[in-house]
Amino acid sequence: MKTRFTEAFGVRHPIVCAPMAYITGGKLAAAVSRAGALGLLAGGYAGTVGGEPELRAEVLHAEGERIGVGFITWALAKAPEMLDVALSLSPACLFLSFGDPRPFASKIHAANVKLVCQVQTMAHVEQAIEAGAAAIVAQGSEAGGHGGARSTLPFVPEVADHLARRAPGTVLLAAGGIADGRGLAAALMLGAEGVVLGTRFWSTLEALTPPAMVERGIGASGDDTVRTKAIDPLRGVPWPAEFSFRVLTNELTDQWAAREEEAMRSFGALAGDYADARNRGDLSIVVTVAGEAIGLVRDRPTAASVVESMVSEAERLLAGGSA
Repeated sequence: MKTRFTEAFGVRHPIVCAPMAYITGGKLAAAVSRAGALGLLAGGYAGTVGGEPELRAEVLHAEGERIGVGFITWALAKAPEMLDVALSLSPACLFLSFGDPRPFASKIHAANVKLVCQVQTMAHVEQAIEAGAAAIVAQGSEAGGHGGARSTLPFVPEVADHLARRAPGTVLLAAGGIADGRGLAAALMLGAEGVVLGTRFWSTLEALTPPAMVERGIGASGDDTVRTKAIDPLRGVPWPAEFSFRVLTNELTDQWAAREEEAMRSFGALAGDYADARNRGDLSIVVTVAGEAIGLVRDRPTAASVVESMVSEAERLLAGGSA
């Protein structure tokens, strides 16, 4: 499937694996790239939170495949030396999300690395344009993990129209609620030139996702997710207030999801208990990160089979319509 994205980034298929913190290691990123899409290794919190796989070690698991690297931007600002580490690996691109990319743009451009910026508002789009992003990812609130309040269906075409006026050379990708060929075809019809997948790759064999979490996800529907700002302050992770967190419901979310202001006043109150629960694998406390597309996930396939099935289905739909 040829689009401006595949041509600009040198891949066969307009699909990107999201750089999911704690989940997208070198093995998953490499498997996605090997299948003709673009895999992104998670630099995640840039080592500021702890417990993440080490970036250099995960690159070794990629076994020489061409992959990109992604960071949580506000965390990278606290550990800017990690940008140098990432650029030293000659990544296919540098993916930034959840913060202002402009302070990092000049160094990324100087390294001749493509900058990809994920955005959740139109103000973020303007920041990405000013940063000289080669590609912008319009992320809808249906996405798993952290995100904003805009929905994919209206947000993507609004960004597409804006880029056509302001930065016509910038490639647009869509994210949030996309997990199969129907989602890929729909995104292309909305004006995107590719998609970024989280939840569908989260459940693949190559992902670092604990098996118990995948089992929970396979049995869930989109109704079993909740988006809240309460979890991060409770566990002592300083996420900016504009971003919320979509996860599968559990005892912790049942108790706290609607008590966001109280949770913010209680920063770190459950940090110790949460860390202990993570060590024990207690999913009644530790949240399982997944988007609304979890209702479309019913197995744990290889990453390559996800790419192949998505492309095949999307091509068929685009050629013949929904019938």
